Amino acid sequence: TMPPSKRPKSITIDGATYFIGDTVTLRAPDEQNDDFVARIGDVGMRKNKVEVMVQWYYRPEDAIGGRKGFHGERELFLSDHKDWVAPDSINDKCQVHTLQQYQSLHVVSDADYFCRFSYNIKKAEYRPARVPVYCVCEMPYNPDRFMVECEACTDWIHPECLRMTKAEVEVMTHFVCPDCTKRHQSEGKRGTP
Repeated sequence: TMPPSKRPKSITIDGATYFIGDTVTLRAPDEQNDDFVARIGDVGMRKNKVEVMVQWYYRPEDAIGGRKGFHGERELFLSDHKDWVAPDSINDKCQVHTLQQYQSLHVVSDADYFCRFSYNIKKAEYRPARVPVYCVCEMPYNPDRFMVECEACTDWIHPECLRMTKAEVEVMTHFVCPDCTKRHQSEGKRGTP
């Protein structure tokens, strides 16, 4: 292996330059599966060949526990799993955003993903272990599911959890959740002689 000072900081493949720290898609072994996603951690010579060390992102269905209702379609977990791979397995660059960055995207492309958890594969542990929950269903936020904010308590609610549709909510000029509506009605009744 080369000393760190002599190692290249990038690699060029078919005219595209990839740097240490870039996030890339890699070809899956068969065409039935989605491309893999990884962060480039190093470039070096191994067994007289140039190879790229990557740190893998896992999709929820690839981790212990599987995909849950709150996992977004484009959600990934940054794992502690690292491998050396052949440079020609790299397809293209992609972007793995924080959840907050992902939410602020005006257009989500096929190259955009988000990550809010890291995943320790040996311990099957997620960090953070807990995330805020919302709605009457008490689920973590999923950017693929529409939510509306109650103007009274500022809680976020899925319309379908209240047996409402997105279309019904979108035409409302004000939204107050059922709990706040009940609270307001009971307070009004107490104040009436």
